[in-house]
Amino acid sequence: MSKKRLGDVLIEKGIITKDQVYIALTEQKKSNDALGKILVNLGFVTEAIIRDALGEMFGSESIDLGKAVPDQAALHLIDKHFAKQYNIVPVSYENKKLIIAMEDIYNLLVLDRLRAIVSNDIEIIPVLAGSSEILAALDQFYGYELSIDGILKEIETGESNYDNFAAEEAYSHPLVRLVDAILSDAVKRGASDIHFEPEEGFLRLRYRIDGVLRQIRSLHKEYWSAIVVRLKVISGMNIAEMRAPQDGRITLQVSGHKIDFRVSAQPTTYGENIVLRVLDRAKSIVLLDDLGLYNDTFTTLKLTMARPEGIILVTGPTGSGKTTTLYSMLNYRKSEQVNIMTLEDPVEYPMELIRQTSINEVSRMDFATGIRSIMRQDPDIILVGEIRDEDTAEMAFRAAMTGHQVFSTLHTNSAIGTIPRLLDIGVLPDIMSGNIISILAQRLVRKLCRHCKKEKIADEIEQIILDQQSENLRIYEATGCPHCDFTGYKGRLAILEILQIDDELDTLIAQKAPMGTFKEYLKSIHFRTLSDDGIRRIIDGSTSLEEISRVIDMTVRLRSTR
Repeated sequence: MSKKRLGDVLIEKGIITKDQVYIALTEQKKSNDALGKILVNLGFVTEAIIRDALGEMFGSESIDLGKAVPDQAALHLIDKHFAKQYNIVPVSYENKKLIIAMEDIYNLLVLDRLRAIVSNDIEIIPVLAGSSEILAALDQFYGYELSIDGILKEIETGESNYDNFAAEEAYSHPLVRLVDAILSDAVKRGASDIHFEPEEGFLRLRYRIDGVLRQIRSLHKEYWSAIVVRLKVISGMNIAEMRAPQDGRITLQVSGHKIDFRVSAQPTTYGENIVLRVLDRAKSIVLLDDLGLYNDTFTTLKLTMARPEGIILVTGPTGSGKTTTLYSMLNYRKSEQVNIMTLEDPVEYPMELIRQTSINEVSRMDFATGIRSIMRQDPDIILVGEIRDEDTAEMAFRAAMTGHQVFSTLHTNSAIGTIPRLLDIGVLPDIMSGNIISILAQRLVRKLCRHCKKEKIADEIEQIILDQQSENLRIYEATGCPHCDFTGYKGRLAILEILQIDDELDTLIAQKAPMGTFKEYLKSIHFRTLSDDGIRRIIDGSTSLEEISRVIDMTVRLRSTR
């Protein structure tokens, strides 16, 4: 069966009419130009619409170069003269993969020439881009200094007017490029947050990498007002408002894929403090198999999700990976036979086959009214971003009682600590009993760098904490090397405790039993706690005792032995 033509696709989407296609085809007979180019020249569509339509037709990814951040590594691989000659733009180079923006991704001549000038072990990935976008990007990407150090040197040695550079066309201004370079650098380093923190005499720049803040640079204070304006412009904030908190959002193409930045501005003593949360869609959905769980934990988690109705709660502090785990679970459950609906504040990562709704003040919808509305949408599974109050809890439990599976999060320190927390919110013991499937408590810990972790013999105190009385117990500690930026750690993993609610626990909940009774029962069934799971990670060499102690209080194990 032949593929649909471009004109037919655009008509089906309601973008243009048959008359407009007929006019473009008539013009095409005179010029022999591509239909898409003629439609753009006639003003019927934008180049971005043609780019996306062609990408959909050919099953190829398309890229908006207007929102792309230049990648120095990619630009060093392709000479400017070569790029201009063949009308291509190197978008990103990472992990031996070179993404090239092209007007025609099937141009074998260009692809062959590219393979001739890059190393054989580099994979070339062509993506669609508009012709005028490519021309503009060639001047922008190759025309200016793009490294943070180079831009700072340019600022220090050149004369710059910091007042009139907020417009998009002002890419020539070094402060504009500096902001892009910082955002790109943070994404490449795997940062989850970027902190711009004004002090009395300078501007501190910090990234949160693997859950820990790390100072990256200190900039002169005189740059800050200009950087604030640039960040506010691209995130859609009011640049005139400096005394009230503001929120915004930025979407850019960094390293070849779309990155969202959630931006928060907060007035402080020395100026506005700005924090950007990095939302990388490419890394957002982790397959359940890739969470790195032990086999017994993984099996328990799958059995938990197999229950047809009830509530599954994921608990832990902010930044403990609750959202990632919930998304992995939803991704595991999604299929054409299941209707999954979510209420989030806000929707961070779009997912296929899942209907997602943002909770915000504009729509005047909170979690409780959102659940009430979703119940009329014939859902099988409902994700409630967070149980914050009695109304939300009541509606979530009502959904569970009427045959739905409900996923949600709660801020507690442990799985069993969820019970008193729900009672404190106002959930009745009779409603809790029989409706909670399981409770997951989670923390994220940094993994030891495999290149430099150092083996050592555990001392007496460490043996007691690890409950391993052996003089030859070997564990690992962090040292530091260039691979891990001399931190000793690279990447993160989750440690979990999964509390499955059985008949005995349901009875204890209904009786409103004291916490001591719950803990005694869990001890009798050899429940594996967060610290138990952490100890397994220490002994298998995944992480260090120091790192586990950073997120879990391990001193209780010392006290219990006295």
